[in-house]
Amino acid sequence: MARLPKNAAIPMRDGVSPSCVALPRLRHCPWPTLLDYLSERLPRITRDEWRARLRAGEVVDDDGRALTEHTPYLHGQRVYYWRTLADEAPVPFAESIVFRDEHLLVADKPHFLPVTPGGRYVRETLLVRLKRALGLPELSPLHRIDRETAGLVVFSVRAQDRDAYQRLFRERRVEKVYEAIAPWRGDLPWPVRRTTHLREDEAAFYRMREARADEGLPPNSETWIEPIERLGADGALARYRLRPVTGKRHQLRVHMAALGIPIVGDQFYPVTRRGPDEPEDYAEPLQLLARAISFDDPVTGQRRRFESGLHLTPAGIA
Repeated sequence: MARLPKNAAIPMRDGVSPSCVALPRLRHCPWPTLLDYLSERLPRITRDEWRARLRAGEVVDDDGRALTEHTPYLHGQRVYYWRTLADEAPVPFAESIVFRDEHLLVADKPHFLPVTPGGRYVRETLLVRLKRALGLPELSPLHRIDRETAGLVVFSVRAQDRDAYQRLFRERRVEKVYEAIAPWRGDLPWPVRRTTHLREDEAAFYRMREARADEGLPPNSETWIEPIERLGADGALARYRLRPVTGKRHQLRVHMAALGIPIVGDQFYPVTRRGPDEPEDYAEPLQLLARAISFDDPVTGQRRRFESGLHLTPAGIA
């Protein structure tokens, strides 16, 4: 419901862009009022909360006029509201801007900060923080990295450029380099090319797994992995360079764990150590960093290459 083309004249509030709902055109409408519809069709917000939002002028029509709890249901009307959470906990780490021009913005994301709103995060996301700080209502991420991962995220600044940049990622014309810290293994034939079929883990929706050979599924993920240096006095850990060819969810984390070298600080692989809704342990971040990204800019024709200013250490990010 929130993916409809939005009226650009409806402004963002505190960095949060409006969500848009189109009321269905029905022959027989079961909802006398807009409040009735919102309460039934968007039940994550209670009826009392919708009523409070309507009374506070936080639900508007396509002309930006505030709607009320008594507004009748109008077939085909587009309604806007702003996502909010009552008790959203702050993420105590700051992002930084690596590059910005009229077309692109590249940010260094800290660990634990989501890229986009979802679940228990709205304002404490990289996108909303940047929109709020820079006043860029059309800012849009061109790709995602996990909340637990630190490093580079590339954004389109203008709506008219967005599809050209997104096509680069769809067509795999972007070179991405990650770094990870994990146990050292000297018995593997480096570099390793890992190609497997990744699918959602049926036992835990927030995890992915590699398909078994007897499932007969073709590979849909590919990563090149090689060690850069051994770390520590005993050399038990190593810094690895990872070059993903595909971009499946948790791909690097699953591939590293499958090789017997799970990334330091990983709470999900090879076994679940903390559920997705359990309190964070800020002292133990995932040692995975989106280090560099490069591509030929489809708008300017320039060769673009960006590198993170963050660095991994066995004790965390520095």
